[in-house]
Amino acid sequence: MERYRNLGCDSGVVAYEFGDNSITVEFSDGALYLYTYQSAGSYNIEEMKRLAVAGRGLNSFINANVRKKYASKLR
Repeated sequence: MERYRNLGCDSGVVAYEFGDNSITVEFSDGALYLYTYQSAGSYNIEEMKRLAVAGRGLNSFINANVRKKYASKLR
């Protein structure tokens, strides 16, 4: 997994990993969630990928748009 840069210094996201049609996000409490095109929509997944690379805004986006739209909780 790629470490999230957390440029805002207040994110609950610590790491992420991209799939072709998905993103896996690890949170500071150790929880690991898989979000997919099917569960959250392609626009949301691509925006999450963009924010992950930018290192800012991913946690806020998740809370506002896809909080419960994960495909599975991996941990």
